[in-house]
Amino acid sequence: MSGGVKRVTVQGCTGSVGQSTLDVIRHHRGRFAVEALVAGQKVDALIRDALEFRPRLAVIADPAGYGALQEGLAGTGIEVAAGPQAVIEAALRPVDVLMAAIVGAAGLPPTLAALEQGTTVAFANKEVLVSAGDLVMATAARTGARLLPVDSEHNAIFQVFETEARGAIDKILLTASGGPFRTWSAAAMAAATPAQAVAHPNWSMGAKISVDSATMMNKGLELIEAHYLFEMSENRIEVLIHPQSVIHSAVVYCDGSVLAQLGSPDMRTPIAYALGWPQRLAVPVPTLDLIALAKLTFEAPDDSRFPALRLARQVLRDGQGAPTLLNAANEVAVAAFLAHRLPFDGIAETVVRVLERVPGRAPDSLETVLALDAAARAAAAEITAALAC
Repeated sequence: MSGGVKRVTVQGCTGSVGQSTLDVIRHHRGRFAVEALVAGQKVDALIRDALEFRPRLAVIADPAGYGALQEGLAGTGIEVAAGPQAVIEAALRPVDVLMAAIVGAAGLPPTLAALEQGTTVAFANKEVLVSAGDLVMATAARTGARLLPVDSEHNAIFQVFETEARGAIDKILLTASGGPFRTWSAAAMAAATPAQAVAHPNWSMGAKISVDSATMMNKGLELIEAHYLFEMSENRIEVLIHPQSVIHSAVVYCDGSVLAQLGSPDMRTPIAYALGWPQRLAVPVPTLDLIALAKLTFEAPDDSRFPALRLARQVLRDGQGAPTLLNAANEVAVAAFLAHRLPFDGIAETVVRVLERVPGRAPDSLETVLALDAAARAAAAEITAALAC
């Protein structure tokens, strides 16, 4: 940090988490300076944000957007670049915090590159830990890099997890809203449309994560993420349906104490906690009014209607790259569903079939992880075609 100002790179800046990150920075302009902004394909949004925040570098992952980006930022002094390698190079630039918000396994190479540099990474990309948890954690341990969770659930756990009292922790409680189909029958869900699946009752999120919430695969991915982040075995991580999304997660201690973090369902709160850590930042989020809320309710998840949780536990037990296969298969299946090429219940079915078809192996290098990912995607593409609507 220079002069009390933190330099920040935002990867995935045009997505929902990236935009919330920039809003936090907008409210604390004197505390942050943007080093690089990285987007996937939304070149117009990247230009808009670059003109406002004046990073040293703006990168568009899709090479087809390079010309428009160059033209849009001409004369500003902002360096521009395009392509997957430019995304990785942006992650290598020295900063105080890198916000890793690229959706899916595509976020793995730049996140690993940043960790190799010893950079503090605030990450909202759970797929990185799901697909390469052992590799990511080993890299961070070797270089001394710090991982700060941004997912609301893991950020909540981070806030109440007493590391020095790890031996006194009984279990972790991961809360879940239950998504838009919490009360739907299996038959009704089978006919669900993409528009219905992305209509989350509490959170404003991107399409992929919204569908994951509807299938509850999002919670399965978070279970795997929590296993790596907090070094907790699968049987000590419990999922609890909490429709109000007020308790973001909790830690249960051996003396019966349950420490929970509560707040309004707004991603700017965990983002601000990660960007400002170890200090807290004020953000324009409504203060939680417990009297107006009146009550909080809880229920157990239904593994029969939402098999994703069962699958997540299975792949953690199986190891040998099974989480990598699950993540890749799910990404392909969700994309097919959003494109109206796969029924809703075909998402979990695709994951099951990929796990049965593709042999696993220990994901001990980036090359191995990428090979497993590619094999799973190829199998998932065939399976989704067979299951097509």
